[in-house]
Amino acid sequence: VQSTALKLIAGMGSAEVQPLLSKLPSEPKSLLSNESEELNKVLVLTIARAIHVTGSESLSGTWCKEILTTIMQHTPHNWSSFTLQCFPNVLADFFYHHQAPKENKSQLKRSVEEEYKKWKTMSNENDIIIHFSGSSPLFLCLLWKMLLDNDRISTIAYQILDRIGARALSAHLRTFADFLVYEFAISPAGQHVNKYVDALNDLIWKCHVIQLDRLILCLSLRSFEGDEAQVCFLIIRMLLLKSQEFKNRVYDFVKYNSPEHWKQSDWHEKHLMFHRVYQEKFYFEGLRDFNAQHTYIPIYFGNVCLRFLPVMDIVIHRFLELPSVTLSFECLLDTLGCLYKFHDRPLTYLYNTLHYYEQRLRDRPPLKKKLVSAIVGSLKDVRPEGWALSEGYIAYTQDTSEELNWIPDHDYYVKLIGRLVDTLGGKSPFPHTDWRFNEFPNQGAHALHVTCIELMALPVSTNIVGNAILDVILKGRTVTVHSNIVAWMNAVGLVLTALPEAYWSVLNDRILEVMQSPLLSNPLTEMDPFLMFDFAGSYNSMTELPCSYVVALTHAVWYHASIGQICTLTQSLKLKFKPAVKNEVQFIFICHLVAPFLQRFCLERTRYAMEITVELYEVLEAVDKNCEELLYIDAVCDLLYHIKYMFIGDAINNEIEKSIRNLRPTIQRKLRFITHLNVEEGTAT
Repeated sequence: VQSTALKLIAGMGSAEVQPLLSKLPSEPKSLLSNESEELNKVLVLTIARAIHVTGSESLSGTWCKEILTTIMQHTPHNWSSFTLQCFPNVLADFFYHHQAPKENKSQLKRSVEEEYKKWKTMSNENDIIIHFSGSSPLFLCLLWKMLLDNDRISTIAYQILDRIGARALSAHLRTFADFLVYEFAISPAGQHVNKYVDALNDLIWKCHVIQLDRLILCLSLRSFEGDEAQVCFLIIRMLLLKSQEFKNRVYDFVKYNSPEHWKQSDWHEKHLMFHRVYQEKFYFEGLRDFNAQHTYIPIYFGNVCLRFLPVMDIVIHRFLELPSVTLSFECLLDTLGCLYKFHDRPLTYLYNTLHYYEQRLRDRPPLKKKLVSAIVGSLKDVRPEGWALSEGYIAYTQDTSEELNWIPDHDYYVKLIGRLVDTLGGKSPFPHTDWRFNEFPNQGAHALHVTCIELMALPVSTNIVGNAILDVILKGRTVTVHSNIVAWMNAVGLVLTALPEAYWSVLNDRILEVMQSPLLSNPLTEMDPFLMFDFAGSYNSMTELPCSYVVALTHAVWYHASIGQICTLTQSLKLKFKPAVKNEVQFIFICHLVAPFLQRFCLERTRYAMEITVELYEVLEAVDKNCEELLYIDAVCDLLYHIKYMFIGDAINNEIEKSIRNLRPTIQRKLRFITHLNVEEGTAT
């Protein structure tokens, strides 16, 4: 049940999380786990990823605070500092102020030693069962110490485990994870590490007391710091890579099975053959007699390899958060990356990982290359050539030289965006796919994701990539691009808004660059700004200017932006654009950019529509003081009246009136009905 729930929670789409969880506050206690700290932590990680990927960090996080509070009430827990650093601010602040008490590890060790002494000295079987199946969650620690001392476990342990029950054993597993890391950490110079790991492997594969996937999940989600975090990753690495038990299962499963099982007529026979070779037992079946043969309930689908996949997703993320374990990360991908052949959503996972950890991976291009190569490469036997990556990037992944000095040229970006344009236009260059069995609903979604994956994995900075995407439209336009310019702008808007903020924020620099260009900073009186910024009209007459391209491209990007992304516009307008506006043409340029989106702001975030309106009045006030004559003030006043009567009403009259009072009298008269300002009074002031 936990494995299925883990898969469902981690598999939630980023755009689905807030709409689904916003319905929870009325009944959160019935839908959140009461016992499983791991499932609740995975839900928190999913919320963090959704907030980041959808660009909702600029919005209020009140929708999730009640859910987080309920989670902390059910399963109080902490997070490692390196995980909190990757969280959106709203989550990081919440967990900073809501910390669970930390257990004293040395006290835990003393408690285990005392209980182990009791185990060795108690002789009455009933007393042993009653005592060790009590409330103290230390029994797994005792079993591990038994294996260290005797290489075997007493048969009485079966009855104790049966009495504890699978649900309560989860608490024992968390305590065992803490105890295990502490024991490894205090081991003098690592002398007993191999012996400790061998006993741990016996507990998993020989005695079948705990399952590998559950132990790894528990270890990867514990809140260790400093050396203990390093030790935790060492244990995970040794469990996964040192022992042949799990590696043999992975290699045989990948070798003889296909993820497209619906195409195989003998799939079930292969499944049964795998389970005959690698039987999966539970503790109550394996402890009675190691040599006895038992009849097991048949497993119709699934095995430890498939159950481990969602756990491996989490392990990879933890490894990315701690830069000092890069070597372990690469070894993990080399050894177990082939499992991604069976992942339900390999490209979605890769996209989410590159997006969420963009800052962590920004200066680590070899790691990005390794991650993409491992996950996409795992599917080479079941996907046709050219199904995901472009030829240029495939050549880059096959380059084994140490120097990652590939800098894609302009043609590379044109071909990459062109592939998306063709796909959206119904002329997909991708091989035929049966979308009934695909992680994406259609070829457009597939093309967008693989395009973004490739762009995020390039060995160049985010600024270079973002500007190169804009230059597909703004510079060096080919005949193909120019003849279908709207479709190309649409594709660029889709791509930029699907990338992290560091990629699309370069658009603000381009807007500022146009504002400060001679055409706008020193405009000619015979140039009509309304014709200059009218892209559709100038494009049809082949008289378009760079500023009209920027207006149209900005509209395309902001149109596709999520509400969280576009809400950053208020800060950009206030801090970046407003100080640069010195004349009337620049002001009209800003109006052309922001005015079409006021209706969306009014519907989705009314407060931001009001803030933008206040900023427009303040910019107009600055322009009025800086210019002797305003040639297009009538059109500007028409826009301001339109904003008042269509969007904001009288909600911000006080703020607006302050700016209107500072305008020249002729403009005050034109705007006198905005706030019902007394013109004579305004003129006198």
